[in-house]
Amino acid sequence: QVQLVESGGGLVQAGGSLRLSCAASGRTFSRYAMGWFRQAPGKAREFVAAVDWYGVDTYYGDSVKGRFIASRDNAKKTVYLRMNSLKPEDTAVYYCASGQFSHSESGYDYWGQGTQVTVSS
Repeated sequence: QVQLVESGGGLVQAGGSLRLSCAASGRTFSRYAMGWFRQAPGKAREFVAAVDWYGVDTYYGDSVKGRFIASRDNAKKTVYLRMNSLKPEDTAVYYCASGQFSHSESGYDYWGQGTQVTVSS
C-alpha cells in the first residue's frame, strides 16, 4: 500500500515563502510522477504542479507559474513544493499525489491527506 505524507504547511504572511514536503512509501518512488493539487474552501480541487519520474520535467498551473517550484529527491522518496511570493488566494489544503505526469486528478492513483497553507494579508 502506498502512503504519502505531506508536511510543511502553516500560516505565512503575504509575500512570504513555504516549502512543502511529501514523503512516499510503499512502491518504487522513482517510477512515478508526482503531482501537487490544492483545494480552497468551497472550491474544486485545483492542479498546482507536477514533476516527472526523474525530476527533469515540471508542469505548473497558471495561477502559480513563476512563483512555485516542484522538485523531487528519489533517494529520499520525497517530493517538494517551494512556494514563493505567496498570496492570500494561495490559501488551501495542499495535496500530493502519485501517478502519471498529468495536470488531471484522474492521472494519479494515490493521494496524501493534505496539509493546510494559510496566507494572511
